Amino acid sequence: MVSNEPNSNERAERLSSLRIDRDPVEPGGRRWPWAVALFVVVAAVAGGVGYWRLPEAVGVRVEPALAALSQSASASVLDATGYVTARRSATVSAEITGKVREVLIEEGQSVEAGEVLAYLDDSIQRAELELAEAQLESARSALAEIRAQLEEARLNLARMRDLAARQLTSAQDLDAAEATEATLAARLAAGEENVNVAARVVELRRRQLDVYAIRAPFAGVVIDKNAQPGEMISPISAGGGFTRTGICTIVDMDSVEIEVDVNEAYIQRVKTGQVVSAVLDAYPDSPIPARVIAIVPAADRERATVRVRIGFDERDARILPDMGVKVAFLEAETPGPSPADGGVLVPGAAVRGAGEDRYVLVVEADRARRRGIGDLQPSGDRVRIGAGLAAGERVIVGGPADLSDGDLVEVQQ
Repeated sequence: MVSNEPNSNERAERLSSLRIDRDPVEPGGRRWPWAVALFVVVAAVAGGVGYWRLPEAVGVRVEPALAALSQSASASVLDATGYVTARRSATVSAEITGKVREVLIEEGQSVEAGEVLAYLDDSIQRAELELAEAQLESARSALAEIRAQLEEARLNLARMRDLAARQLTSAQDLDAAEATEATLAARLAAGEENVNVAARVVELRRRQLDVYAIRAPFAGVVIDKNAQPGEMISPISAGGGFTRTGICTIVDMDSVEIEVDVNEAYIQRVKTGQVVSAVLDAYPDSPIPARVIAIVPAADRERATVRVRIGFDERDARILPDMGVKVAFLEAETPGPSPADGGVLVPGAAVRGAGEDRYVLVVEADRARRRGIGDLQPSGDRVRIGAGLAAGERVIVGGPADLSDGDLVEVQQ
């Protein structure tokens, strides 16, 4: 019997042919060392470029502060704390009880006086208006018919009078014609009154329909939205949690002011028209010029304080109702830098350099920009700069000492 199994030598040759050759030999010679060398060179160049561009891409984290307008050289005679309040604030409701059909406003939206804020369901009132308009048209049609009948009666009366003058008709027929004409004249007057009444009913229905559109009483900003479509709303409290008493709350941002409670032992230091430096808790580096509007002529017996109203000299979009604020009542103003002089206050840490080579770095388009400054005057922990910087610019108070003009910066929040 002949076996088809390969012998040991043949098996070894076959296994040898299946071995993977791990030496990359290409036709024409071994080129892989050159490829490896080229790869190493390219990687080194890319790494060098990345190394030199890394600071440019990442940037340096810095801490900014706002340059604040310098008030004056006046000293504070009294410090107090209070809150920003709005003199004109209203929760807008409907004149009637009804179901909200549509709400057209959102929080933060500005509205004008008379602008529609929401609609109540007015389907029944519209049907009543259509009925009143139909009754008006019916009254006008009836009036036109009476006018035609009266014209005919007047022509007939004229003929009867002509016949009676010639004694061709009886006095009874003439009296009947006169009575008919008088009756139709009276009906015409009544019909005209009916038309006037129907027109007034239509006007009333239209006015009643208008109250289903809730409008803004004055121009302002919506700070609270209280109702949604489908909810019931009423101008009075319904005694439960399922009926709203207002659509939204509107605040006139131009009426914001400061209210502070001053201890009655120091109220003699405050006078109407007195200059005040106000600093919002949210923006401690930006004092806002203000003045005393009025001293409320009443004291709080329990707290022994007197309420003082303070108005802002300029409108600032950062001022919001209910913000906390610190105020400093100043002495009479003395000659000092005015806004036109460019005098601003910055933290002392923002000033760099020495001697006459003093400068600050400001943030412009995510880069540090050098600004030469002059006329430095210390003011507590801050410095007044007479020129070279404008109020509202962001000066760098934190960051590396070697930070220079043009460096990419990342502002810390």
